[in-house]
Amino acid sequence: MDEPATLYFTGTAGAGKTSFVRAFADWMQNAGYEATIVNLDPGSDATALDPAVDIREWVRLSDLQDEYGLGPNGAQVAAADMIALKIFDVKQAVDELKGDYVLVDTPGQIELFAFREASRAIVDALSGDRSLIAFLFDPALARTPSGFVALLMLSATVEFRFRLPMLNVLAKADVLSPEQMREIEGWSQDPGPLYEAVTRDAPTPDVQLSTEIFRAIEMLGPLGGVVPTSAKDGTGLEAFYQSVQRAFGGGEDLEPSHAPAPE
Repeated sequence: MDEPATLYFTGTAGAGKTSFVRAFADWMQNAGYEATIVNLDPGSDATALDPAVDIREWVRLSDLQDEYGLGPNGAQVAAADMIALKIFDVKQAVDELKGDYVLVDTPGQIELFAFREASRAIVDALSGDRSLIAFLFDPALARTPSGFVALLMLSATVEFRFRLPMLNVLAKADVLSPEQMREIEGWSQDPGPLYEAVTRDAPTPDVQLSTEIFRAIEMLGPLGGVVPTSAKDGTGLEAFYQSVQRAFGGGEDLEPSHAPAPE
């Protein structure tokens, strides 16, 4: 295809974005697709990602701390804005690789991606006609009703900020019991069980707040479900790919521009 599809991966810190990107890139390669990994986290110390395009070639967190005497938080904010100034260099590097898909690993702190105005410029520069955001749900938070609602709210906020198609992905599904998986999948597909779960306890201020947040999210549109995945054992990677195809082309599979290597 002429223009690669661009997938952004975001979520709360510790949700497993980097591991998921690496695992999905490996899955795509085995399926015959060329995936270009882009690291947009200037403070990343992950060694397994091996990005083809790395923002640290232009902006590195430790350099900003040393040069300007900034602490970690101040350096992250400064880096987020500096990335926007370098994004066309990143775009040129991505275009030269001519892959089928661009997988963008966003900063570990979601607020640096979702709530900086510079991030909208970055997404506008990198996105084409086929672009979407995958929001990873951390199972440690998603396993409780109030935590699940909070993640839905955050996902809806990211969608509102960038106006791109969204896929909600349950990461690290291998750490959940079958019962927990069924409960979370039920919450993601039907508002009834989620509402009952949120209001199951005695009405405390926390429960009341979660209920009102849930009602607000429900008004935004139907719950779209979550895709259970595991970077550790490969669970759900094909299902995630199929969800991407539905978002882009109504379920029509996109042919890879690079044929699979012969066995």
